[in-house]
Amino acid sequence: MTGPERDPRTAEHPTADQPAAGAPVDQPDAEAPADQPVAGQPRRSGLRNPEGAVRGLGAGTLSLEALVLVLAIQPIRVVGGDLSGTAIGAVVALAVVAVLLAGMIRRPWAWHAGTVLQGLLLLSGLLHWSLFALGVIFALVWAYALHVRRVILG
Repeated sequence: MTGPERDPRTAEHPTADQPAAGAPVDQPDAEAPADQPVAGQPRRSGLRNPEGAVRGLGAGTLSLEALVLVLAIQPIRVVGGDLSGTAIGAVVALAVVAVLLAGMIRRPWAWHAGTVLQGLLLLSGLLHWSLFALGVIFALVWAYALHVRRVILG
């Protein structure tokens, strides 16, 4: 910028030795520091685009979940033994749903659908115990993503 910035709430900018109009004479400037939130104003996160950052977190979480689910099929079959065709189909379906939700994370309902997806992954633990373990891990990661979303966006 090319000059001093003025506070749009004041008509005149007083000099250092003159108090602002209507301000008490014995108190210093009543303006709050820039790093502390002011009552009535939304808390700043310091991010240029907080909505985009939160969407990226949600989409990244769901994409990572889909990748882990697909890559976990073979090790579960080799180590765990009894992974039926139904269980493999359920894992693939959950991974496809996670990818679709990651693409639609701009819509508010996609966050709720992501929570339902975590519940379905936990329920797939009835098909194999390792799917329950993955469900617990990703439910905790999703809960953290929801917490970050609530803190940043309010």
